[in-house]
Amino acid sequence: MLVVTTEGLAGKRITEVKGTCCGVVVRARGLGGDIMASLKGLVGGEVKQYTSMLEDARKEAIDRMVENAASMGANAIVMMRFDSGEVGQNMSEIIAYGTAVTTEDDK
Repeated sequence: MLVVTTEGLAGKRITEVKGTCCGVVVRARGLGGDIMASLKGLVGGEVKQYTSMLEDARKEAIDRMVENAASMGANAIVMMRFDSGEVGQNMSEIIAYGTAVTTEDDK
């Protein structure tokens, strides 16, 4: 499935808008990650455990969004975006969302 952040697809024509599609992931940080983050907060630098966790969560959110669009009969997603937030004290939410569409090759 094609997933783009633009309004359209080069060489394609949107034939039908299926609607909003999304994929949500909530991940909890472990105690070890919180301890490492606290230490990094004192000395500065990247908290690689969190970076890795958020990268994995983004990939999973995209996969879920693609599954949602496919279940709607779409073959592409346009205007894809990410959003994130905190849930509770130690959880992060990542959402991928966009517009599910069907497309054809331009003639």
